[in-house]
Amino acid sequence: MKNLAEIRNDVVGSLLRPISLKEARMRYDEGKMTLAQFRQVEDQAIVQAIRMQEEIGLAVLTDGEYRRLNFQDSFGESVSGYDAAKATLKFYEQRVEGSNPLQRWEIPDHGESKGTAVSQRRPVVEKLRLKRNVPLEEYRFVSQMARKPAKVTLIGPDRISQRFDSQNSKNVYPTMDAFMADVVAIQREIIRGLSEAGCRYVQIDAPGYTAYVDPPSLQAMRDRGEDPQENFHRSLRADNQVLDGFDDVTFGIHLCRGNQRSMWHREGTYDDIAERLLNELKHDRFLFEYDSPRAGGFEPLRFLPRGKIVVLGLVSTKVPQLEKIDDLKRRIDEASRYVPLEQLAISPQCGFSSDVVGNLIGEDDQRRKLDVVVETSRQVWG
Repeated sequence: MKNLAEIRNDVVGSLLRPISLKEARMRYDEGKMTLAQFRQVEDQAIVQAIRMQEEIGLAVLTDGEYRRLNFQDSFGESVSGYDAAKATLKFYEQRVEGSNPLQRWEIPDHGESKGTAVSQRRPVVEKLRLKRNVPLEEYRFVSQMARKPAKVTLIGPDRISQRFDSQNSKNVYPTMDAFMADVVAIQREIIRGLSEAGCRYVQIDAPGYTAYVDPPSLQAMRDRGEDPQENFHRSLRADNQVLDGFDDVTFGIHLCRGNQRSMWHREGTYDDIAERLLNELKHDRFLFEYDSPRAGGFEPLRFLPRGKIVVLGLVSTKVPQLEKIDDLKRRIDEASRYVPLEQLAISPQCGFSSDVVGNLIGEDDQRRKLDVVVETSRQVWG
């Protein structure tokens, strides 16, 4: 098998949901379709997504996260213990009504600074436990259908902690450290199942790390009486604990600034966090968003240790305009001033559909953008 730690093109995870899948989801939510019937529609859509990626020539495939309403469901739907109602497609559609594409996502304030990525913190009513390994179920299907290696995406401990209502959960978890210990244990249980099933590429989605360079997010932490640096250190430690000992699995970690109906959540460059991220995290691949001036320059990549790969997220999933291969090659050349070319790769900057609603581009746009990613990687690395 190809060394997945060194592949030159990548796909972040989610793909646009086909209309047929959205319609089926709505019918299922309304009780007009059985779970078995809905699963048939899901299965068919996933197979079509796999074939599309294989035809394009991606080095690794994804199921498009088609079984999820939101990219965070890898954890939320796998565990019991939260005090939270079950979400529906209609909930996600209503959530973004009246929003403005390519602007900062602004939503009603629920205890978090307006415009930040976490809209509502969730308390727990009992200790978390793994009730169902949802990512393992996803992997078993995609791996049976795909002729290339399939990756699985998991939401990381940092984002899970940022969505946790610690103040209203003290009777269950007196400290954040106690909560994170259970999160790590559950994540490890999920990954153990994936590893035993043959999964060799796990991507941790960690959009929360850009909170540590985003002024409103930093202020929200301080307003809650939290120390941002303590939070940052706790998350780095937890991320490493999650993957410790799984030596046969390639781990990637994806950092972005938010991706919701072509909107963004956070701003700030990698400069203030790159040295610690790149040197303390044990992941093999760092998938960094680089499609927008909000990401800053490539200078922070100079801290990348030997033997690691930075995957440059140069292709936007937020707009339909197609990037030019020559422009992408120039940007890769610019990045290579700070990181050797053999330690670089290319991908879209994020998923195309972080939740079921999706970004404001078409399926043809999505395919063309993935084509550009693959062709650029061929021209640069062969």
